[in-house]
Amino acid sequence: MRPLYDPMNVRNLKIPGAADVRALYDRLFARYGPQDWWPGDSPFEVIVGAILTQNTNWTNVEKALANLRAAGVWNFGAIRSTARERLAALIQPSGYFNQKARKLHEFAALIENDFHGNLNGLLDLPMDELRTGLLGVWGIGEETADDIVLYAAGKPSFVIDTYTRRIVDRIGWRVDGEAYGNYRSLFSERLPADAALFNEYHALLVRHAVDVCRPTPDCDACCLVTVCRTGVERTGR
Repeated sequence: MRPLYDPMNVRNLKIPGAADVRALYDRLFARYGPQDWWPGDSPFEVIVGAILTQNTNWTNVEKALANLRAAGVWNFGAIRSTARERLAALIQPSGYFNQKARKLHEFAALIENDFHGNLNGLLDLPMDELRTGLLGVWGIGEETADDIVLYAAGKPSFVIDTYTRRIVDRIGWRVDGEAYGNYRSLFSERLPADAALFNEYHALLVRHAVDVCRPTPDCDACCLVTVCRTGVERTGR
């Protein structure tokens, strides 16, 4: 497998090509195998989980989801009819619960007002129209919108998160700006528009960042060490 950048000139950032982006996926998949994401049994659970996981970890989200399920607040109609204070109390384990309760209410209002309570009516929209509509909901940012498009609707919208940014920056790939969309384009413009591929790729990046490419990276244990600018600089390989 060819290097993702020139190891003889590790201080220069490289504009990756399609083969480079695919090679990164292949290395991660060979190391970790399939990840079977997103954690959720239904589009409703995926969407609520995507909203609740902002600024927290999945363990806390699971506690909040369990509270919602136990209380019978397990569809968007039930969310909308639940008082804001009550909803906030149920999702308290996820943190920022007052803001997230509003986000859930705003999303539920979208489903009720624009799609007559039919979630599939939203998810069946063309991808760009769906993403634009999600971004119009109070509190729904680009990462959450892409989580919903990819994992709930099954449409190929690449998700960018802190983990992905960290790996891209450490490898030494040049990104045309610091915005979310610049990182997203790096992948979406170099890969086939395949939801299953995008799903697996994002999950593998998360797995690698959690296990190895942590804030202080374990470069000696990294499957990318010989093709990563940071890895080469830290290990001398």
